[in-house]
Amino acid sequence: MTELVLPNDTNQLGNLLGGRLMHWIDICAATAAARHANHVCVTASVDRIDFHNPIKLGQVVILKSSVNRVFNTSMEVGVKVFAENTKSGEVRHTNSAYLTFVSLDAKGNPCLSPLVNPVTEDQKRRYEKALVRRGYRLDREKLRA
Repeated sequence: MTELVLPNDTNQLGNLLGGRLMHWIDICAATAAARHANHVCVTASVDRIDFHNPIKLGQVVILKSSVNRVFNTSMEVGVKVFAENTKSGEVRHTNSAYLTFVSLDAKGNPCLSPLVNPVTEDQKRRYEKALVRRGYRLDREKLRA
């Protein structure tokens, strides 16, 4: 997914607003989840969004998402964000995020999604790390109970 940073998207420093980026990340991740599941998918949680570098007015934002792993009705989607300076051609990794989505059937109930079949080394790494992050999520839930 690509977006152009316009004046309405920025703060007083000319940097992309964090909330606007979070909105774009959620849309990008929801699209990946829905395409994978062939169902409407809703955001269940956002683990974290790391801001490595600011994104400036006029830059192109490139969001790349992947379904890392499916756990019955939920799935982890990772999003990497890059900023492209169209004048210099420089592309920088600016943000990373992990989100959990739940796929819903026609009645709005959680439903199973197809499993992920990792093939490449990168896909296998993301698949394995998703299980570790899920463990952290479940541990946090236990602490809240």
